[in-house]
Amino acid sequence: MSLHAYARPGREPCGPAQEPHASGPQGADDALARIRADRGRVRRRTSGLVLVLLICIAAAAGIGPVPISPRVVLEVLGHHLLAVPAQLDVPETVEQIVWTTRAPRVAMGAVAGAALGVAGAVLQALVRNVLADPYIVGVNAGASTGAAVVILVIGSGSALMLSGAALAGAVGATALVLAVAGAAGQRGPNRIVLAGMAVGYALNAVTSFLIFFSGSPEAARSVMFWLLGSLAMVQPQALVAAAVATGIGLTVLLAVAPLIDALASGDDSARSTGIDPERARFAVMAGVSAMVGVVIAGVGGVGFVGLVVPHLARRLVGGRHRAVLPVAALLGAAVLVTADTIARTALAPLELPVGVVTGVIGAPFLLFLLRGSGTPHRRG
Repeated sequence: MSLHAYARPGREPCGPAQEPHASGPQGADDALARIRADRGRVRRRTSGLVLVLLICIAAAAGIGPVPISPRVVLEVLGHHLLAVPAQLDVPETVEQIVWTTRAPRVAMGAVAGAALGVAGAVLQALVRNVLADPYIVGVNAGASTGAAVVILVIGSGSALMLSGAALAGAVGATALVLAVAGAAGQRGPNRIVLAGMAVGYALNAVTSFLIFFSGSPEAARSVMFWLLGSLAMVQPQALVAAAVATGIGLTVLLAVAPLIDALASGDDSARSTGIDPERARFAVMAGVSAMVGVVIAGVGGVGFVGLVVPHLARRLVGGRHRAVLPVAALLGAAVLVTADTIARTALAPLELPVGVVTGVIGAPFLLFLLRGSGTPHRRG
């Protein structure tokens, strides 16, 4: 597989959809029919993924040491979220297990998975590299370093402080990556990937240094578990912050989806439409970094979701980001909710870091996607 599939002449997997050439009224009718069929296919697959996500959420909230049927789970969630039914006919302990213990964890998994899936899709388009994700461009490393400073150096802090530190680290890492990539006068996509890897390794070294010299073994252990990802101790403030950041981020990215399509087509194509590619890339990457930073503060480092999910999304709905981003959000949410369910039940009562599960699932799945197709991008 070429690492620069986005830059191949004549191939624009993430660029604007090219309408077929129409000659005469019959050709125009055929082209319009194909466009309508494509939009209908996108709507059907998106609706199907919404149903899949709801099934994953209901199943995850019911699986555990105390099994709870999906009907009871939906009844409890409906009562608290929609006041339907008005009165619950389930034991109070069951209600507490679903609503107080499992629902926040499942909600954080859905929010974080959606954010990571969307971030991966956008970053792959911006740098035109099929292997880009929040890890490879340094965003995860920056957020992890910021959070590690709060846990190991300050020694304590609220969920808000942890989120703020992770946010500052993610945005700071992005700014540093773009500064390093532009040191020679131009921030090309390949330079951004190389700079991201260099900055990521440097920040990971800083985090390892902090862990090594930490005076608290318990805090160091906490950071190590957090670096691998965990939804075990979801804080309400962190959940709210991640949900708000993801909602705003997805809304803004959908609004600028045509700009992302243009950048994915190449800098020359972007300039031909009046876009300054360097400024646009910096602005979008900063926004994505902020969203990922807030999410990572709540769940830690979760790998492979931002790498694998965008490939699946493009296989389902093609390359236009107005269709890809919602599908990537739904897929990412379903994948992370499922992975977290496996993490907390596979070796119960022990709990695995969720990043270990996503790695075990994601690595062979990515190889499967790449095995036979030459590139993971093709129009659905």
